[in-house]
Amino acid sequence: MNNLTPLAPPARATGAAGDPPSRHVSAPMAASRPPPARLTRRQKAAIIVRFLLQEGADLPISDLPDDLQSALTQQIGAMRHVDRDTLAAVITEFADELDHLGLTFPGDLAGALTALDGRISPQTAARLRKEAGVREIGDPWAVIRAQELDAILPILTRESTEVSAVLLSKLPVAKAAELLHQLPGEQARRITYAITLTGNVRPETVDRIGLSLAAAFLARPALAFDANPVERLGAILNISPADTRDQVLTGLDEDDAEFSRKLRKAIFTFAHIPARLTAMDVPRITREIERPRLVQALTHARASGGDLAETAEFLLGNLTRRMAEAIEEEMQEAARVKPKDGEAAMNDLVGAIRALEAAGDITLLTPEGGDEDG
Repeated sequence: MNNLTPLAPPARATGAAGDPPSRHVSAPMAASRPPPARLTRRQKAAIIVRFLLQEGADLPISDLPDDLQSALTQQIGAMRHVDRDTLAAVITEFADELDHLGLTFPGDLAGALTALDGRISPQTAARLRKEAGVREIGDPWAVIRAQELDAILPILTRESTEVSAVLLSKLPVAKAAELLHQLPGEQARRITYAITLTGNVRPETVDRIGLSLAAAFLARPALAFDANPVERLGAILNISPADTRDQVLTGLDEDDAEFSRKLRKAIFTFAHIPARLTAMDVPRITREIERPRLVQALTHARASGGDLAETAEFLLGNLTRRMAEAIEEEMQEAARVKPKDGEAAMNDLVGAIRALEAAGDITLLTPEGGDEDG
């Protein structure tokens, strides 16, 4: 902002004899002059905001009350040029005020609840909002965008075409495309056509739709368990003895065939390794378990025969020849492994595979049909 006209030039100064001072003012004196007396706090705020935005700062101006947003916008629109000295003086004054500021508080219950989000219980937060009549949701679309696809899809199937069109329009493009792909063709066609008609939808209408949808998500009762019953029981049966697992699955086949089918799909045991693990990942997973435990697992699996023996050969066959021969020698020395120790060792190997998958280091193949058993 070189050679810019001051926003509000200071009053004309005079010397002792009433004559104007010399035009040749020294640089230090010019740099130390205070901001013009006619600058209001609103003008100073506009200067600071304009400067910060010019420097690339991301200011949360939308968090201000509507009247302050309007006043700030109008003030910035009414101003023209500010010279370097005025800008420096305003920034210095602003910095001094910040330096003397210790703490700031939200100023209302809504802001306090936002500041304490995640640090007080959801039940307490909901009660305080209800008692004070505080709007429970800040940006409802932020709540909606954070939901999983499986949670949003039912909304598209039960809400009107117009609401679904607004919903898809407010979601990230990739998520909206995936949801559209999962809808029946006719419904997808109606919603996409409705999107072409959303050009004149008013912001308050979009806000009301967002509040209604977000409230439905927030109203869902808190669950005692993070994982669903299939995942929890599957994790238990994964490390259970084979005979226990078989008895449970047989009983579930009679009591709830659909649940049993899903459970079989969630279970991953030692016998499933050849179908779910790629050959190139075998060396990696065998390094995640202590060598004596690996030898125990393979020795017991080979002695058990059937699927377990096939898994042992799959693992050995995808190691380097040198490593496979070394493990074979150790297996011969081990001779026989107690069933309890062998099953525990196989479970250790399965646990190592699951840990690598959870960390994203390997990817298990998707089971086909979901009819796996233990």
